[in-house]
Amino acid sequence: MKHKDRNSKVTAATLLIALGIIYGDIGTSPLYVLNAIIDDKPITEMLVLGSISCIVWTLVFQTTIKYIWLTLKADNEGEGGIFSLYALVRRYRKKLIIPTIIGAVTLLADGIITPPISVVSAVEGLSAIEGLDKIIPNIPTVPIVIVILSLLFFLQRFGTHYIGTIFGPAMLVWFAMLFVVGISQVVLCPSILKALNPKYAIDLLANYPQGFWLLGGVFLATTGAEALYSDLGHCGKKNIRITWGFVKTCLIVNYLGQAVWLLNQGSTHLDGRKPFFEMMPDWFLIPGIIIATSAAIIASQALISGSFTLISEAMNLNFWPRVTVRQPSNLKGQIYIPSINSIMWVGCILVIWHFESSAKMEAAYGLAITMAMMMTTILLYCFLRYRLRWNKALAGFIFIFFFIIEVSFFIANIKKFPEGGYITVIISSLFFIIMYTVYFGRKINNKLTKFTRLEKYTAQIQELSCDESIPKFSTHLIYLTKANNYHEVEEKIINSIFSKKPKRADVYWFLHLHRTDEPYSLNYEVDELIDDKVIKVNINIGFRVQPRAELFFKKIVADLVEQKELNLHIRPDGSTKYNAEPDFKFVVIEKFLSVENEFELREGILLKSYFKLKSFSQTDEKAFGLDKSDVITELIPLVYHKVEKIDLIRKS
Repeated sequence: MKHKDRNSKVTAATLLIALGIIYGDIGTSPLYVLNAIIDDKPITEMLVLGSISCIVWTLVFQTTIKYIWLTLKADNEGEGGIFSLYALVRRYRKKLIIPTIIGAVTLLADGIITPPISVVSAVEGLSAIEGLDKIIPNIPTVPIVIVILSLLFFLQRFGTHYIGTIFGPAMLVWFAMLFVVGISQVVLCPSILKALNPKYAIDLLANYPQGFWLLGGVFLATTGAEALYSDLGHCGKKNIRITWGFVKTCLIVNYLGQAVWLLNQGSTHLDGRKPFFEMMPDWFLIPGIIIATSAAIIASQALISGSFTLISEAMNLNFWPRVTVRQPSNLKGQIYIPSINSIMWVGCILVIWHFESSAKMEAAYGLAITMAMMMTTILLYCFLRYRLRWNKALAGFIFIFFFIIEVSFFIANIKKFPEGGYITVIISSLFFIIMYTVYFGRKINNKLTKFTRLEKYTAQIQELSCDESIPKFSTHLIYLTKANNYHEVEEKIINSIFSKKPKRADVYWFLHLHRTDEPYSLNYEVDELIDDKVIKVNINIGFRVQPRAELFFKKIVADLVEQKELNLHIRPDGSTKYNAEPDFKFVVIEKFLSVENEFELREGILLKSYFKLKSFSQTDEKAFGLDKSDVITELIPLVYHKVEKIDLIRKS
C-alpha cells in the first residue's frame, strides 16, 4: 500500500518524472506520423486537414478517453499493464488467457520495433541540414542508429537510475520544442485550427480515394497509449492525467504546425522530406536533431524497461520460462533480464538492417499495437462489468465503440502486411508460441500432480523423526509444495520422505509460495500440524515480487523463534557447537518427461516443447532463490499417457 500512496502524490518532481517515463513512445510520434500518412501522395488541403483532424480525434478517443480516463481506473494496487489487468479479472472469465497472451506478445514486438523507428526518424533529420550531404555523401544512418541502440542495450546491465534522473528534464525540453516549433507555424496561418473540426476527418475517410486505408498511418499517433498504461506503477494515475493535458497540447500544436508547412511549402509531393524537421529554422536544425535523438533514446529506454517488467510478471504468472532476473540498482522495481536484453538487441538490429529507413519501418509499425489494444479492450470490458460493476449496457457500449475503432485501425494496418507488417507477425508469433507452450504445458504438468492429506502421515513422520537407527538427513527438512490447502502436499513429497532411503529430520517443513493478484504483497501464514515437528508455511507473494524462498523462510523461522512459537532443537538457535548456522536442507522435486509416454499429437508437441524450454530455463533452486549448498534436487518421471500395448514376444 505504501507503493500506491507514494504514487498518489502530485508534486513538480512527480510530474517531471511522469514526463520522463510515460510519454517517450507517444511523444516521439510527430517525427514520422505525417510522413506515414502522406507518403508519396499529392499534397492537397483535403489530405492535410483531414489527416490532422483524424490524428486529433484519435488522440481524443483512444488516448484520452480509453486510456487516460477508463483504463487507468484498472490499477492493481497502483500497478498497470496487461498482466496487472489480467490479474484483476481472471477470476471472472476463464477464457481470458489467449487475449492476455496476444496482448503481451504484441507489446513485446512493439518493444523491438519502436526503438529502431524512433531513433532512425530522429537521425534522418541530418538530411535536412543544408549542405551536409555534400560534406558527407550518403549519410550513414543505419550504422549511427546501430551504435546508439547497441550502447543503450549495453548500459542496461548497469541500471538506468543515474541517467534516468535526466529523462524528465529532457522530455520537458522535447515537448517545449514541439510546442514552440509548432506554434511558430500556426501563428502564420491561424485558419489551420479549423482542422480540429471532426468533419474534415469524416470527409477524408469518406471521400478521399482509398481514404480508409490512411488510418494505418493515423494510428501511429496513439501507439504509445498502451505503454502509458503499462508504466502506471512508476508514476501514478494522477500524475499521468495531469501531465497528459500538457503533452496532448504540445503534440496537437506540433501536428498543426506541420500541416501549415505542408500547405505552404510549394510542392505537390514530399519527395523524402520530413515536415517535422523542414519547418524548423536552419539555425535550430542541429539542436533540434540532438533533442529529437535524445527523446527517441528515452522512448527506447522506456520500452526496454517495460519489456523487462512484462517478462518478470509473465514468469511469476506462469506465462514465461524462468530466466535470470537481476537488480542492477537498489531502486525498487528496477530489474534487468539478460536474456530479454539480448533478444531485444538482436531483434532491433535485424529490424534496422532489414528496413534501413523509417519510411519502410512504418509498414511494420502499428499492426502489433492495434492487436494489443484490442486485447486490452476485451479485458477492460470484464473489469468495468465485474470489478466496477458497471451497467451491462454501458460496459457493452464502451466495448463495442472502442472495438469498432480498433478493428478499423487493425484492418487498415493489415494492408501493410506485405510491406513489412509480416515482421510484426513473425516476432509476435515466436513470443506467442513460447507463452502458450509454457502456460498450457505447465497446466498439464500441474493437472497430473496428485495431492494427499498430510494428517494421514503425521504419525509416521513423527515415528521416522525419532528413529535413531536411520541416519539423520537434516535438522530442518524443507519441501517446496504447490498445495494451496494447509493440510495437503503432493504424493511425490511423501514418497521422497519415505521411499528408498527415508529422510529423518527433527522438523519437517512444507513451504508453499502463493502468487497473489496484488503486485507487491508479501506476508505469510503458519500452521503447525505437530508442534515443532510438522509445519506448513504459506508465503503470499505479489506477482511483481522476486521470489527468494530461502531468505523468506529463514526470516520466518527467526520470527517464530523470537516470538517463542518454535523450538529449533539442538540449541535455541538451531546450531551445534561445531556449526554456528542452523542446519537447513531444501528438497526440490523436478519432473522430466518419461519415455513410457504415448502421446496424441497436440499433447506430445506441447509437453515436449514445454520440457525443452524448461531445459533452457533456470532451475527451480535458482528461480526460487535457494542456495545450492542447501538444496537437494530429486528427479521423477512424468507419465501422462502410459504405453498400454507393448508388442514384445519372447523368442523360443
